[in-house]
Amino acid sequence: MWPDDYIYRSKNYIRKTNIDIDDGLLNEAMKLTKVSSYEEVVNFVLDEYVKLQKLKKFLAFRGKVTWEGNLDEMRTYDKWENR
Repeated sequence: MWPDDYIYRSKNYIRKTNIDIDDGLLNEAMKLTKVSSYEEVVNFVLDEYVKLQKLKKFLAFRGKVTWEGNLDEMRTYDKWENR
C-alpha cells in the first residue's frame, strides 16, 4: 500500500527522509520550541508553518465577505423555546 520509505506511527504515516538542514536554524528552533529531538522540532515547525499558511488564506477573506443579520436577535434564546 505505502512505499517502503513510509512508516505508520500514531495514526499518521511518517515519511523517512534524509535532508540537509542548517544547524544554526535547527538549534535555534529547538531552543524556541523547547523540544528535545531533531525529529520533533522538524515536525513541530512544519505543523506550525502549515497552520500559518491556512490562517493567511482565511484572513485573505477579511472585508470580502458580507454578513446580514441581527446579532441581538441571534443572541436571544426565546426563539429556541418554541421548538
